[in-house]
Amino acid sequence: MGLKATAVLFTLAAGALPASAAGTLNLICAADVKWCELMETAFEKDHSDIAVNMVRMSSGEAYARVRAEARNPKTDLWWGGTGDPHLQAAEDKLTVEYKSPRLGELQPWAQKQAEVSGFRTVGIYSGALGWGYNTEIFAKKGLAEPKCWKDLTADAYKGEIQVANPNSSGTAYNALATLVQIMGEEPAFTYLKALNANVTQYTKSGSAPVKAAARGETGLGIVFMHDAVAMTKEGFPIKTVAPCEGTGFEVGSMSIVKGAKNLENAKVFYDWALSPEVQSRAAEANSFQLPSNKTAAVPPEAPKLTEIKLIDYDFAKYGNSETRKALLERWDREIGAIAN
Repeated sequence: MGLKATAVLFTLAAGALPASAAGTLNLICAADVKWCELMETAFEKDHSDIAVNMVRMSSGEAYARVRAEARNPKTDLWWGGTGDPHLQAAEDKLTVEYKSPRLGELQPWAQKQAEVSGFRTVGIYSGALGWGYNTEIFAKKGLAEPKCWKDLTADAYKGEIQVANPNSSGTAYNALATLVQIMGEEPAFTYLKALNANVTQYTKSGSAPVKAAARGETGLGIVFMHDAVAMTKEGFPIKTVAPCEGTGFEVGSMSIVKGAKNLENAKVFYDWALSPEVQSRAAEANSFQLPSNKTAAVPPEAPKLTEIKLIDYDFAKYGNSETRKALLERWDREIGAIAN
């Protein structure tokens, strides 16, 4: 995180929030920190009259912050992170309707995200769920490559797996909802209990598990596949896997907060972030998602969604607040309570 972003985070934590003034944008970024910093720097370069106060959070934390601030919003815009919490925020009327002039330039899945939310959010990128494993650790321990979800519960992987906590991580909630849709709720929770025996840590951030695998701290991380690709690109011995049974995917999203003090500046950022020029720069930050603008450059390293067995992920249902609350409460009771 850049010095300015770190300073803003410290200020927010202390309770003394930045003053609202012309030329200011208070931004929550729920993507990887490198991408957040690139977006902050690039926007201020293109719009030198607007100073960005950026704080980086996981998707679940971002939703919790926006909800906690509902009566007196300190945040103007929430950029990035999985779409489920953005959809929940839309349902809770924590965000506002906005139809960008660039909406017609976007992929159908990005436009559908906007339509489902009543245009209170929009898709900015997409990526499929899977995992990345450390090939050196697996070779040293004689572990076979896990090709399917069912493989991850094998005794051989005990102590070798990390995944995030779905309460704080949009990635992990997406995984939870994916397994429920593939298996059915009861079998999915039976599976998660078996998987728990092999999990060493439930991290706060969705990308943290594969970063730990890259550092050799664990064998495998369940993450969005582009996060595993990023580790490979950085030179770590990480191999990416798409589950054989099928897998879910995210529609990373962007929302303007209801009651934003700097609404017009939020709209400027919103339109700017949907442009092909800006979306084409994601690879500079080692972010390899599929961009939502149809004419944006797709990084060659990006996992090809057409070659992955994707489920028909029900964003409307699993972004619904009642469904989300029920699944998280059950996870807390049955998995979190017995977590290693």
